[in-house]
Amino acid sequence: MYIVVITLTVIASILMIGVVLIQKSKGGGLSSQFGGANQVMGVRRTNDFIEKVTWWLAAAIGILAILGVFFMPRNIIQSTSRVAPQAVEQTQPADFNTDVAPAATLPVAPENTPAE
Repeated sequence: MYIVVITLTVIASILMIGVVLIQKSKGGGLSSQFGGANQVMGVRRTNDFIEKVTWWLAAAIGILAILGVFFMPRNIIQSTSRVAPQAVEQTQPADFNTDVAPAATLPVAPENTPAE
């Protein structure tokens, strides 16, 4: 079902891109491209239709986005919710209240005597 919702969302998005590209700013749009369409459909009717299609597609994309969250498989949700793996075993806590610094465990380098 998740694949169907995602597919419908992509189709609605592509249709929305097409409808928005058909429109022109300031109300020109599809009706200004076809001279004979003004006599048959009228300028106002074409703009109303395109505007209604735009709003319906926007609503469909919003609803499909919400449905996509509900139908998302649980393993996708669980794998993205983990940010970092939690520590399984805790290390020994350090005692910061002591005055003595821990002894250095680095090996001491032998002293070089200059050759005469």
